[in-house]
Order: sequence, then C-alpha cells, then structure tokens
Amino acid sequence: MIILDTSAVLALAGGRHKALIELAANMARTPGDALWVPALCLAQAESEDAGAGRAALTFSTVAVDPLDTVAAVTVGTLVREGFGGIDTCHALYCASPRPQFTGMSILLTAHEDRYPPGIVTVDIDAPGILGHH
Repeated sequence: MIILDTSAVLALAGGRHKALIELAANMARTPGDALWVPALCLAQAESEDAGAGRAALTFSTVAVDPLDTVAAVTVGTLVREGFGGIDTCHALYCASPRPQFTGMSILLTAHEDRYPPGIVTVDIDAPGILGHH
C-alpha cells in the first residue's frame, strides 16, 4: 500500500513533481493499484492550496482512505500523545498495520522526520526516487 501524506498530495496536485506524476501514471496501468490519501491529508492540502484536493483526485489511481469511527478515535489519541498534527496522525494511522490492508505500507512524504521509527517512509525529493535524479 502506497500512502501520500499532505506534502506528497500538494506535490502531486501541483503538477510539477515528475516522479509522483510518473508513479500515478504507471499505477494506472495495473488494475487494483492505488495511491492512498488519508482523508485528513486531503483536507489539509486543500486548506493550504485551494484546488489541491480536487487536482489530486483527478488522478484515477488516487483513492481516499476515509476517517471511520476507529480511525477517528485512534487519530485523536495519536494527536493527544504528541505524534503530530491531525493530518500527520491520519497518515501515521494509515501506514500502521490494519486488518483491512495486509502487507507493508510505504508512506511518501517530504517530511520523513515527522514519522516515528518503524514507519516506512520515502522522501519524495530524494535523489533516485523512481529513477529520477
């Protein structure tokens, strides 16, 4: 499962991040693959840049991970315990093991330092991401 946090959503929606756009295009060729965006990251991106939420959703491979009852309580707990803002904590929740998503999650972000050890993050601006330098 590939997850985009707020910073990755903003980069994708801005249309200038070649690696993320290429990733979205490549995933469109594989049925069932998706770039998951936590709902609160989508909301935060839209609050920071008008139209960013809609722009991200124009990619057919972008799917939104909703904030259901369990997620809402868990995200609230993570915020209260100091793991970050509400969008960061929703991304953290989505990247953590859950029964509905098996396998390893990879969190794409421009802010790897916001996530605790044990969460697999990839810096969207790292040299060599998807072969881009």
